[in-house]
Amino acid sequence: MSLAQLENLCKQLYETTDTTTRLQAEKALVEFTNSPDCLSKCQLLLERGSSSYSQLLAATCLTKLVSRTNNPLPLEQRIDIRNYVLNYLATRPKLATFVTQALIQLYARITKLGWFDCQKDEYVFRNVITDVTRFLQDSVEHCIIGVTILSQLTNEINQVSATAFLSEADTTHPLTKHRKIASSFRDSSLFDIFTLSCNLLKQASGKNLNLNDESQHGLLMQLLKLTHNCLNFDFIGTSTDESSDDLCTVQIPTSWRSAFLDSSTLQLFFDLYHSIPPSFSPLVLSCLVQIASVRRSLFNNAERAKFLSHLVDGVKRILENPQSLSDPNNYHEFCRLLARLKSNYQLGELVKVENYPEVIRLIANFTVTSLQHWEFAPNSVHYLLSLWQRLAASVPYVKATEPHMLETYTPEVTKAYITSRLESVHIILRDGLEDPLDDTGLVQQQLDQLSTIGRCEYEKTCALLVQLFDQSAQSYQELLQSATATPMDVAVQEGRLTWLVYIIGAVIGGRVSFASTDEQDAMDGELVCRVLQLMNLTDSRLAQAGNEKLELAMLSFFEQFRKIYIGDQVQKSSKLYRRLSEVLGLNDETMVLSVFIGKIITNLKYWGRCEPITSKTLQLLNDLSIGYSSVRKLVKLSAVQFMLNNHTSEHFSFLGINNQSNLTDMRCRTTFYTALGRLLMVDLGEDEDQYEQFMLPLTAAFEAVAQMFSTNTFNEQEAKRTLVGLVRDLRGIAFAFNAKTSFMMLFEWIYPSYMPILQRAIELWYHDPACTTPVLKLMAELVHNRSQRLQFDVSSPNGILLFRETSKMITTYGNRILTLGEVPKDQVYALKLKGISICFSMLKAALSGSYVNFGVFRLYGDDALDNALQTFIKLLLSIPHSDLLLQPVLPGSCVRHCLSL
Repeated sequence: MSLAQLENLCKQLYETTDTTTRLQAEKALVEFTNSPDCLSKCQLLLERGSSSYSQLLAATCLTKLVSRTNNPLPLEQRIDIRNYVLNYLATRPKLATFVTQALIQLYARITKLGWFDCQKDEYVFRNVITDVTRFLQDSVEHCIIGVTILSQLTNEINQVSATAFLSEADTTHPLTKHRKIASSFRDSSLFDIFTLSCNLLKQASGKNLNLNDESQHGLLMQLLKLTHNCLNFDFIGTSTDESSDDLCTVQIPTSWRSAFLDSSTLQLFFDLYHSIPPSFSPLVLSCLVQIASVRRSLFNNAERAKFLSHLVDGVKRILENPQSLSDPNNYHEFCRLLARLKSNYQLGELVKVENYPEVIRLIANFTVTSLQHWEFAPNSVHYLLSLWQRLAASVPYVKATEPHMLETYTPEVTKAYITSRLESVHIILRDGLEDPLDDTGLVQQQLDQLSTIGRCEYEKTCALLVQLFDQSAQSYQELLQSATATPMDVAVQEGRLTWLVYIIGAVIGGRVSFASTDEQDAMDGELVCRVLQLMNLTDSRLAQAGNEKLELAMLSFFEQFRKIYIGDQVQKSSKLYRRLSEVLGLNDETMVLSVFIGKIITNLKYWGRCEPITSKTLQLLNDLSIGYSSVRKLVKLSAVQFMLNNHTSEHFSFLGINNQSNLTDMRCRTTFYTALGRLLMVDLGEDEDQYEQFMLPLTAAFEAVAQMFSTNTFNEQEAKRTLVGLVRDLRGIAFAFNAKTSFMMLFEWIYPSYMPILQRAIELWYHDPACTTPVLKLMAELVHNRSQRLQFDVSSPNGILLFRETSKMITTYGNRILTLGEVPKDQVYALKLKGISICFSMLKAALSGSYVNFGVFRLYGDDALDNALQTFIKLLLSIPHSDLLLQPVLPGSCVRHCLSL
């Protein structure tokens, strides 16, 4: 292609609005990238191209060329490209921003990939500071380019995903190679770059910068980005998730000590924060967050105390002049900075800081104000609550004589959170705003933090909750009895009660056994009584109306109550039970369990069509069925016996046996039958009649499906629905039956009578994952030797027979799924990869279960093992390499077990 043709293609790619033209241009440019003369044409485009888009194409193509692992460019050629790029940037400082960025990316990629390349005993790509010195000594535009080069290089070397060579030829040790480069860069260049950036920032702060000048504005921004990239470097290869703040220690090398012992480094960033416009401040605060997070072992005790004192003074100064915090980005970063104060320093160290009393007062006021303005930057509240959670959790361990004053301020924070959530309800309903309660993950995260804060000075927390709950409950009851009550008034009170029930559950869940007293247990009893009384009121109205969010709050409360007060480790003499006995007549744990089961059955009856409530209700039942002592008390309850004897009745409409819900809506059945299976195991004993009675409806359903399959014409949709539901039920039961006796009863029930039905379903509906996935998962569960339940007698052929059925299912599904042909990319996982993955899991469980003598198959000419292994290989080879890399463990494990044979 000529230069004119290339430029025209660039224009079509980047400017046209016609999709077809753009795709054709993209295809042609991809071919150009792979052409032999690409390198020379790229240089011509940079030299003679008339548009910025042609320069961008050249830079992008060159980056791909230097990144390729097959047929890499020679060292001399890469050196020439590096030098050419530097000269090009130096002589053209006013290129389009995206072109400059692409060329800097090219320089960074060449430098990283060639970090260990030598020429005449010299590492030719390591003189990065020398490379940019001439930029820093020239105009402001040149300085920006020089600083951006260092910033992009630091970022490039820090990121594994940025290196193309890691995903191709060097897949065996990608992280090792990346860490070798990153470690060398850290040791040889990074501190010099950090020092340079700090010195340039000091020079900039010492001058009267004209930030209205776009070039000076850009220089300061790039300097701050460079400094942040240096501080954000993965110094020891922990490869932390950038979306998480859990690992918040910056592993600064010991050789950097001098920079942090010098208080002027820390002071520089606090001074910058106060002297530059708010638009720059978030980056300054991000740098401070990293500086505040340097590892503790970098200092001795005296040095750490001095550093912390300077840090707290800087925080105090920001709190005293909070004007810039009205910017959401500043506010967010400052909240992160506050959280790091406690995550990296102990409360005993904080209280010894000279200005601690004033600082903790300012932080408390800032937190209360922030919580009261709940609509402003809600995602930042996490960091404030995290700070107070850690402070409150540290109180029992503080040995310092200085007062921590948390008994004064934690109740204020708790009150601010609770009252602000209640006050938000009316505003949200009135203005149609987004309800925070809809984000259950965020609510649960905040409640987990509040649970610790609220348990500090628990008497005050409990008194506040009792007062607010009584007010809202009384108002709610009056509204329900009033003929003039508006739906808005009722919704407001239900919203307030929803928050209160969530919070009560949280503070009960925050109980720590070694730190709790009888008085606090009695307070828990007061709160529990009120929630159970409210439950009785709302349940009595479910035939007419119900509130989904309030029901979900109730379930959250029950889960927290279960974890703390139901189980083998609970003191049955707890004053909570005494209070429940006095107010509600619930004298012991068995009677409390009856309330749980009653609520579960009520929810399944009235909320069967509401998936969130149904799934959480069944999860609660499942959790109750796990405890050793509680499950034995449960099976004695008449309500539990009702469930065991009527588990397919219309009462449990959520089961979807007779309703019109989709096949994928039946997932809850597995959870339900897992719980029933555990209960049945306890009740079973030697009474096989109980088991047969329980399985009778499932037997009838299987017989009905067998009858359908025996006819030439049958209702396919009805057959699918009945089978899918049944196998989900059976998988739940199989998961629960982890004892040899009970599992063998299930195995003898399903084999050989009903196994052909499962095989027939795979033959008919292999292309429909809504059917095949439950069937394959059931088979994978049946061959899983959990708790050594598959221990057959020496004379028993059951292990061999079970593997033959496994092999038949894998072979049937595998051979048929490979006939699907081309599958849309967005449906590959659902239609093929998920089922194949389950087959791999099934084969792995069978091969590693130690209940089959695989030598028997070849000895007697049985091809079941060979068929399974051959199908596994065919399926493995059918998976694209890129998809296989996403989950290599399972097929790798299968291969290992195959080789062991």
